[in-house]
Amino acid sequence: MAQACCVAMSSAVMVVPRAASGVRAAAACSSSNLSFAGLRRVETERLSGFAAIQHELSMYNGVASRGVVTMAGTGKFFVGGNWKANGNKESVSKLVKELNDAKLEEDVDVVVAPPYIYLDSVLNTLTKRIEVSAQNSWVGKGGAFTGEISAEQLKDLGVQWVILGHSERRHVIGETNEFIGKKSAYALNNGLKVIACIGELLEEREAGKTTQVCFEQLKAYADAVPGWKDIVIAYEPVWAIGTGKVASPQQAQEVHAEIRKWLADNVSAEASSQTRIIYGGSVNAANSAELATQEDIDGFLVGGASLKGPDFATIVNSVTAKKVPA
Repeated sequence: MAQACCVAMSSAVMVVPRAASGVRAAAACSSSNLSFAGLRRVETERLSGFAAIQHELSMYNGVASRGVVTMAGTGKFFVGGNWKANGNKESVSKLVKELNDAKLEEDVDVVVAPPYIYLDSVLNTLTKRIEVSAQNSWVGKGGAFTGEISAEQLKDLGVQWVILGHSERRHVIGETNEFIGKKSAYALNNGLKVIACIGELLEEREAGKTTQVCFEQLKAYADAVPGWKDIVIAYEPVWAIGTGKVASPQQAQEVHAEIRKWLADNVSAEASSQTRIIYGGSVNAANSAELATQEDIDGFLVGGASLKGPDFATIVNSVTAKKVPA
């Protein structure tokens, strides 16, 4: 892991962005200028003019009285909670109260995805500190599609996000890469932000096909979407979802770094730097901090643990594992 560099400034906390693809940036501190270690490498030679200047300036926004999380792009860690088909009116109300009462680090984007039938209730009772996502949306405009819900309807409710490409939609419902790419494009074009899921089956990992599978899934998104500004990529190894098995921090980091490199090679350097890549797969309050220390893990998509308010808050607050005393 990249070593933190100390900055001669008060007692503020600096959060150090991590270096992509295992690249460690080294920098020495001096009293005359700020030097940073562990910066995520961006191929600045592929940026020019104002874009290059913006990138350089963004690297120096890491010091604040509370320790702002400085990461490529938005500068925010991201934690999503996927409630799946769980809960009833009573349990959802209890969970919302727990989340409203929770003390959450400010430097994190937090999103929860209730079942469809509770979306309106959650939107009207949950603190605005936490945004709301749907768990799926239709590939086009609404109409005679029994059981589906359209992006337009979600926007009408006030939903901001939608989860697409989840392994349960792929491997239980049978959605293809191309279909998921088209759904994502339609959602983005109609004002929703997308949590775009990818991940390999156990037999695919054992056959050494992890990156091949993930890259094919990424390509289907890239071939369809209008841009990456409103996309968060969730890497979820299917063998780790709901099984209690978790990819080791090193395994997760390796795949995240490969995803970031794929974005650089196939989309753009800016998309690689700015797109948040989060990890999902049996993330819980006990393992989130260690996972969060990895260079290219920009947050989490949480399943079962998101149904317990205190545990979910702990996972959100694991962002502090990325904070380095200045």
